[in-house]
Formats: sequence, C-alpha cells, structure tokens
Amino acid sequence: MTTLNLTRAQKAAAILVAMGKPAASRLLKFFKQEELKALIEGARLLKTIPQSELERIVAEFEAEFTEGAGQLDSADQMDDLFNETLSPEEMNAIMGKGQAAAGNQPPPVWTELEKLEPARLGAFLANEHAQTSALVLSKLAPQSAANTLLTLEKPLRGEIIRRMMSIATIPETATKIIENQLRSRVLGETNTKDTSAGQSRVASLLNELDKGQLDEVLQDLQDAGTPDLEAIRARLFSFEDIPLLTQKARVALFDGLSTELVTLCLRNTSAQLAESVLSSIGARSRRMIESELGQGSDGIAMADIVKARKTVASTAIRMAREGAFELPSTQAAAA
Repeated sequence: MTTLNLTRAQKAAAILVAMGKPAASRLLKFFKQEELKALIEGARLLKTIPQSELERIVAEFEAEFTEGAGQLDSADQMDDLFNETLSPEEMNAIMGKGQAAAGNQPPPVWTELEKLEPARLGAFLANEHAQTSALVLSKLAPQSAANTLLTLEKPLRGEIIRRMMSIATIPETATKIIENQLRSRVLGETNTKDTSAGQSRVASLLNELDKGQLDEVLQDLQDAGTPDLEAIRARLFSFEDIPLLTQKARVALFDGLSTELVTLCLRNTSAQLAESVLSSIGARSRRMIESELGQGSDGIAMADIVKARKTVASTAIRMAREGAFELPSTQAAAA
C-alpha cells in the first residue's frame, strides 16, 4: 500500500474535514492568519484520502476520531468549511486576493468618514460591537471622533472610551475587513443616497426668499412629499429667525457687524425682533441705533432694508457652517 506524502498543513486539513463542520468551525477561530492560509492552500492540493490513510494521519497527530469517516474529497469539503465559517472579506484577506493590484485599491476610508454627519456615523456604530466602534473612532481625527461619540448613548460612550484606551496593535487584516465593511455599508450608501449637494443648492435658493415666500414654498414642498425636506429646513435661516438663536449665538453674530447695517435691517421690524437684536450688542451701539431708528424710516428704500437683512442672515449661515454656533433649524432637526 502506497503512503501519501502529505505536508503537515494537508494532514491538519484532512483531520478538520473528518471532524465535520460544527466542530471544525469552532476550532478554526483559534488559528492564526498564516495558519489558516496554509490550511487552505494545503487543502487545495488534496484529493480523495482512503480511510486507512486517514487513520494513519489521526494516529500521527495522536487524536481521537470517530470511525467511519470513509473517503474524503478534502479540497471540496474544506472549501465548504471555510466558506461557511469565514466571510468573503476574511477569505480574501487571508488568501491575499487583490494584493497584486494594490495600486488600484481604494484609499483609506477614514478621511471620507470624517466628512459624514456625526449622527450618520454614530447611527452605524450604535449597532456594532463596542470594540469595532472603538477601533473606528481611534482612526478618526479627534474632533470628528468626539462629535460622533457624542451622538451615542452615555453607557455606550463609556464602554467605547474604555476600549479605546486599551487598544494595542490592530492586525492589518482586521483593519482591512472593517474598512471594507465601512466602505460598503456606510460610504457606499452615502454615495448612492447622499443628496447634500442638492440640498445645499435648494437651501441657498430658498434663503433668498422673504419669510412669506419661504413659508409658502416650504408648504408646497411638504404637500408634494419632497424627500429630505427636514434636511433642507436645517440649512435655512432668515433674519426673522434671529430670536430663535441663543443669546450667545446672537452676541457672536452681531459682534462683527457694523451699526449702520444693524440699523438698516431693524427698520420697520417688530419690537420683539428689534429687542432680540439690540439686547445682543453693547450699550453704546444700542443707544446709537435706537437714536437712528427714532428718526423714522422716510426715504429708506425697502429693497435696501431687505438686502441688509439677507446680509445678516447669510452671515449667520456662514458662521454656523464654520462651527461658531448652531442654527435653530438644526437644533430642531436634532431634537
């Protein structure tokens, strides 16, 4: 009888196949990446193994197996075993598929993730294991990671932070698997569904309308079932929305505006709106503006007043975009 000349990896593959999928699947989780790769490559070269040869292999490894395993087509069964135990991404990572074309690989996902809204990335991480979330946040810029972390529930935040503190060296294979998942499940969905550029264009157009016109158009959009309408609302701001800003935001807004511009936009406005503006500026500037307003608005073109108000609104939008404060519509959307 001829004895098969098998490598240790081929013998191990044969034993795993003989054990059956449930038991072998549990064992596979304890193998290192290089060991798994050796097993797969060894199994590829295996053909049918006679029962007698299998018994010899078992004896050599000093393990106990159930009798009657019979003849095994090890390569095919090993394929089934790995395919049911490991994900396609893990199989590709182990076998090094695509490495020859590394120059064509997509860039790291981390800079792209930092461009997403924190709530969007946070919603994804909330459904992932805390260790995965910790790894992802550890790869982001501190500000992006912090903003995303704040969108999560407090108990989960603490768990993720604890895990971030204990993260050591992450195997490249594990990192690549997570990158692929993020690219397909987060960035892939964003690329197909993200309409933020269109929302910005619509919001810019709507911000040019006066309050009455804006409300009418928004109602028409709502009646028509326009998608992402709340996202558009979050980008809108008009001069009449100033009372909805926090006191700190109003102070920041009017700190850099001239008294002439503020005086012009307050002409013919309501007492409530005027007070929300005047209470946000210094006492000296307030007295000057109130003195000007007390002389009336005769000879002042309404078009100039509207233009001044749009200048203030545009400044608020720009400052909010730069992170100076949040617009009231953004706060409402988050709530």
